[in-house]
Amino acid sequence: MKMWLGKKFIFLQTLWCFSWIGISSQRLNEYNFVVKEANYTRLCSTKPILTVNGKFPGPIIRGRKGETIYVNVHNKGKFNITLHWHGVKQPRNPWSDGPEYITQCSIKPGGKFRQKVIFSIEEGTIWWHAHSDWERATVHGPIFVYPEKGTHYPFPKPDAEVPIVLGEWWKSEIRDVYDEFLRSGGAPNESDALTINGQPGDLYPCSKSETFKLNVDHGKTYLLRIVNAAMNIVLFFSVSKHNLTVVASDASYTKPFTTNYICITPGQSVDALLYANQEPNDYYMAARAYSSTPEIPFDNTTSTARLHYSETYAPTSSPSFPSLPYYNDTNAVFDYFDSIKSLNETYPYKVPTNITTHIVTTLSINAFPCSENQTCEGPNGTRLASSMNNISFETPSIDILEAYYYHIKGVYGRGFPSFPPLIFNFTAEYLPLELEIPKRGTEVKVIKYGSTVEIVFQGTSLVSGIEHPIHVHGTSFYAVGHGFGNFDKHKDPKKYNLKDPPYVNTVLVPKNGWATIRYRATNPGVWFVHCHLDRHLSWGMETVLIVTNGKGSDEKILPPPPDMPPC
Repeated sequence: MKMWLGKKFIFLQTLWCFSWIGISSQRLNEYNFVVKEANYTRLCSTKPILTVNGKFPGPIIRGRKGETIYVNVHNKGKFNITLHWHGVKQPRNPWSDGPEYITQCSIKPGGKFRQKVIFSIEEGTIWWHAHSDWERATVHGPIFVYPEKGTHYPFPKPDAEVPIVLGEWWKSEIRDVYDEFLRSGGAPNESDALTINGQPGDLYPCSKSETFKLNVDHGKTYLLRIVNAAMNIVLFFSVSKHNLTVVASDASYTKPFTTNYICITPGQSVDALLYANQEPNDYYMAARAYSSTPEIPFDNTTSTARLHYSETYAPTSSPSFPSLPYYNDTNAVFDYFDSIKSLNETYPYKVPTNITTHIVTTLSINAFPCSENQTCEGPNGTRLASSMNNISFETPSIDILEAYYYHIKGVYGRGFPSFPPLIFNFTAEYLPLELEIPKRGTEVKVIKYGSTVEIVFQGTSLVSGIEHPIHVHGTSFYAVGHGFGNFDKHKDPKKYNLKDPPYVNTVLVPKNGWATIRYRATNPGVWFVHCHLDRHLSWGMETVLIVTNGKGSDEKILPPPPDMPPC
């Protein structure tokens, strides 16, 4: 087995401490990320959390469209870590993509890895996060990709930009939460609080004094760069008495539309303009969960932040509260997503219509029988799992990219099916229990370079139907359609939006429904596909797409860097 040894690298610059508010013209193309524990106090108690540079949320990365930056990662924590640059296409460079045992082995405690991050067509807000176990609960931060020099936003330049990072907080240590639910076979404990920029807000105990406050001047415009970094929750977000004008989604510009709330899944990002045009006062920003399945426990608390006008005024006793959709308002969710349209109907390319690679995959919650002499906390004493096309993914012991590049046999198979191996009424209310047991495997799908790909993600009602935010690494895609019930290959494609669908990297598949994406496979490499609800990811709802090399020299995977972490 061919391995390479890690090499020490020299830190080229000291860390720049970015402010959280205000547009900065200063950017570095070299970042130093030190992964280390730091004590943080929330909800009346203090615990150690894993951070980058001691910050929660982590540092902002800034760059321009088409630039390349380098992130020097030094793991001073107690556990293995990898970092992923979510939404960055990384053309021909899967080596720095980050998912553990997919494109690299972990950076071990004390280890270092200089990651190359190539911005190509991204423009707007994306983010970075840990991609090993559940460390991303506290190891994450925004990425701001600005227009190329000499170009500008397709909307009036805002007066300031503001990161809004939505997340979750557990009183317990996150590794304990992770270890316990995998050990028990049941669902993980839900979080104790939702957060806005790391703070729970006024409605939680011991939190009011640290609530995030956005100071604004009347008449000015603010670009909110919103990221959902929550582990397991789709969120509604709103600002009291202020509309938001959405101008980008997943770092791709949209036709501007005005709304009084947004819906954002884990993994997604939104750029929205806020106009400070109301009577000077204090107003609440708020975030709370969307959950289509009330029988599945979820964190039903509400996180708040304050919008504070700097002008002199007599404040009311309590800020006004926004009107958020109700927890299970599925119509509000998909009314919002239906409003997102691509600004440029031909960039980066027209929606593919001549499809050469068709894939249909089921997304299922599953259950394995409990092992002998064990007690499991899944339904009827089973162990919860999840799958795509009835395969619950098993993580290999070395990364798939290394095995593919060096032709190492026995690490993965190429048998991920193009269509569901079991055909049944996927969304029926009652299904035979034997359908709940998936196969285990490490199967990938190989796609020829230059293919035009259509993937239909079909949710099922096995064990419990629920929505799934699906993220594809190494590309963005056109989300051309979604619906409820079983996908009908004859009727449903007639309803696709092939004119101006959103160009995104994460799509929400409705509970007991389907979503279709299309894209061009022109980025050679090994690319992860998974549900961005981390409990589903931990249970096996993932697969890998390998895009082969093309014929041209610029259509092949770049050579690996010399300091890849050893397995």
